[in-house]
Amino acid sequence: MTTKALQAGDVIISLPEKCLLTTSTVLSSCLGGHIESWKPPVSPVLALCTFLMAEKHAGARSPWKPYLDVLPQTYTCPACLEPAVIDLLPNPLKKKAQEQKVMIQELFRSSRAFFSSLQPLFAESTGRIFNFRALEWAWCTVNTRTIYMERPRRDCFSLEPDVYALAPYLDLLNHSPNVQVKAGFNEQTRSYEIWTNSQCKKYQEVLICYGPHDNQRLLLEYGFVAMDNPHSSVYVSADILLKYFSPLDKQRKAKVSILKDHGFLENLTFGWEGPSWRLLTALEVLSLAAEQFACWRRILLGGVSSASNEQQALAAAAKICQFLIEETQHVLVQISQLKKDKENLKTHLALVEMLRSEDLKILQKSAEILCNLNLGTA
Repeated sequence: MTTKALQAGDVIISLPEKCLLTTSTVLSSCLGGHIESWKPPVSPVLALCTFLMAEKHAGARSPWKPYLDVLPQTYTCPACLEPAVIDLLPNPLKKKAQEQKVMIQELFRSSRAFFSSLQPLFAESTGRIFNFRALEWAWCTVNTRTIYMERPRRDCFSLEPDVYALAPYLDLLNHSPNVQVKAGFNEQTRSYEIWTNSQCKKYQEVLICYGPHDNQRLLLEYGFVAMDNPHSSVYVSADILLKYFSPLDKQRKAKVSILKDHGFLENLTFGWEGPSWRLLTALEVLSLAAEQFACWRRILLGGVSSASNEQQALAAAAKICQFLIEETQHVLVQISQLKKDKENLKTHLALVEMLRSEDLKILQKSAEILCNLNLGTA
């Protein structure tokens, strides 16, 4: 909460460099020598994770205890969700959630020898301190709370970019898609600063924007969903796209190949303003009649083949939109039932319910827009 009114251009927060937790902090700790001598070199992310786990284990002895005490004990990133909950996510997000889970499992598997090498620093077994749950917690802390800050390249780390800094206090600022901020490290003041480009009344909560992310990205990277998010979209997979076009079309294979080569089988979406230009373009190419096939280049460049082709694409978009509405409604019924049966999953289910409810609103808005467009071209 701000104690005074903020105007565009005002500094919201200025956090001195010494308050930031970076790989430099890790190297200056008792872990430093072990990290510098370990081969192959660990990644900057693993170094930060290891430091967090070690400091959490130290408890009251850790100088970082006040910060560790305000961190969540559990996270709601897809990596932490139960398989039954992941199954309820939209397909593109489900795939990324499973990849996130596998990546953390692989990080743990590949780091066990390094964790064992730290045994001389601890009275207790490193197997108990650096277990999978501890690493999952530390990875989620780094993934959801770090700010971007480039560090100089060091030989003791792998080639992955060293751009992560944990910023105590600053990371308590909540996200809103409706505010604008500028953030970065100020070389003059040697502080990480955030300036507001929006006004904020006295005693209001100060909100910042983590970026123009849709809800799937927010859930994947930060573990939350923003209601009425203007950046939100519902993604259409290639499988669903092709479901509405005849497999008997002799040019179908060529059309799919063209779309794939030009990147038009990805990032096809419905948004608050209806189907995206990319989605309609892909549908127009797939709707081309045999005698119009040569026009595909013109369509990819934003031109129109014919009124009938445009109408067919809009009709296909309306069918896909209706299919996604019914699928989303079905999943919402499943979530409602699971919330009654699985008390322990209630928090995670509520999060997926928020995401799916927002998707439904977007799809219903798109269906309305498509209905008006189809009436206009009929």
